[in-house]
Amino acid sequence: MQFDNSAVGRTIRNLRNKKGVSQDVLSGFAGIARTHLTMIENGDKQANFETLWKIANALDMRPSELVALIEAEIEQNS
Repeated sequence: MQFDNSAVGRTIRNLRNKKGVSQDVLSGFAGIARTHLTMIENGDKQANFETLWKIANALDMRPSELVALIEAEIEQNS
């Protein structure tokens, strides 16, 4: 399985939209800049593990759950 920034971004955007929160709100909860979140969601920036951890916590999920959803997204689009 190959890493895919776009799959990471799609997964995070879908989860954020399901929760009904804006990028401003999610980035605030995660403690990252909104522009950083935008670049991650657009697949323009690779999130490091600490950032994924913060985003997962902001989405009220375990980092392992977020990674599993990202893996599923990559597999689905391979």
